[in-house]
Amino acid sequence: MSWWHRCSVRTRLAAVASAVMALLCVAVAVFTMVTIRQAAIDYRTDQLFADAVLLGAQMRHRVPELAEGSGQAIQVFDPSGAMVAATRDVAGKPPMTNLHPDPDAYASVTTCGGKVFPGRCMIVLAYPFHRAGGVWQLDIAVPAVPWYVGSQLVVPLAVGFVLLVGATAAGSYRIVGKTLQPVNAISGHLAQITASDLRHRVPVPKYRDELQDLAETANRTLDRAQTAVEQQLRFASDASHDLRSPLTAMRTRIEEALACPKDADWPQAASALLESVERMQALIGDLLQVARLDAGATGRHEPVDLTELVAGELTRRTAKAGLSHSLTSGVMVDGSRIELARLLNNLLDNAERHAASTVTVTLTLDAGVVVLEVLDDGEGIAPEQREAVFQRFTRLEASRVRDPGGTGLGLPIARQLAQAHGGTLTAEDSPRGARFVLRLPGRAASTNDAGPPP
Repeated sequence: MSWWHRCSVRTRLAAVASAVMALLCVAVAVFTMVTIRQAAIDYRTDQLFADAVLLGAQMRHRVPELAEGSGQAIQVFDPSGAMVAATRDVAGKPPMTNLHPDPDAYASVTTCGGKVFPGRCMIVLAYPFHRAGGVWQLDIAVPAVPWYVGSQLVVPLAVGFVLLVGATAAGSYRIVGKTLQPVNAISGHLAQITASDLRHRVPVPKYRDELQDLAETANRTLDRAQTAVEQQLRFASDASHDLRSPLTAMRTRIEEALACPKDADWPQAASALLESVERMQALIGDLLQVARLDAGATGRHEPVDLTELVAGELTRRTAKAGLSHSLTSGVMVDGSRIELARLLNNLLDNAERHAASTVTVTLTLDAGVVVLEVLDDGEGIAPEQREAVFQRFTRLEASRVRDPGGTGLGLPIARQLAQAHGGTLTAEDSPRGARFVLRLPGRAASTNDAGPPP
């Protein structure tokens, strides 16, 4: 792993900010140096032109002796092109330039190297001037401006570069550190959370920004995780309790029979054991169904004729007295036929268990919503307990009396199956007894032909 990947986010962001500032400083420095260098070149060229004009005016009367030490190289040529005067450093050398401007103009050029100025760059200006006998030419040169212009410019730029990049790195490192402090606090609190202790919550920053959203999302996630864990613990506790009861009954019956094997009524013992086994089998089946629903494992959805499904189940139960129905024909839904049958059976089993004499099933289609009602004429459910019956392992007093072997999972499983199909299952008001209403999204419109009267 490279250094870049090993360092912290704080360091990486500070490095990126410093690199960006360095690029900006380099761009500004280059622009400044280019601009100032061009201005210096223009200034030197203008200075050369002024000196050339002054020398040309003097040479119209006589050719003076060219002084040394001015830092300028000068050559003077007569109309025939012969050199008539020059400073010592260029005397006897070839012309400094091949420029021959018009008599009333001048020209300049920057030249590097060559026989006249080996290893050096010079600004050379050619200035023609009039004198008796024709047009003479004055060539004058000075050293060119270097690329860095001069130490007076390079040193301030270098110092400013170092100060700006350093200040950017330090400021970015500090600012990012301050910004990431809430993240460090969130990480510290998350590290304290264990599967056995989900009470901790991360601190929420006071400013409304992305970090506050992150903290609130983390707390909501922890709330859901704590709720799920507590639900699983309650589920495991309740399941263990319900499984322990038939196992205890089976163990007691077996121990009693083994205590006096010759006097034991083995057919009666086997019948009692079979009853406990059936209760355990029903409970384990419900637990497996609950686990599948909690894991989101549902059957493949396909078009299901709910009218046909309900009618088939009611036909299978015709031997039971007091079962009536009113079904709208052709009611279609999208769902798993097996799971919808399980949902219907749970509702019918619950109604038959609590009914005094009659169970009524009604299937209608209302504005695209399928409504299935299962109504019994039993004692009913108190309004404050209508949600409690959908909680797992919850059994009201009337249920314990009528069905001591119940698991308390039938209605919770029915509601989960309804929700898995995009619907709802509720306990609602009725003149007498309990009234459970299942609502599912319909697949298509159907006729309003009711089934035959019960």
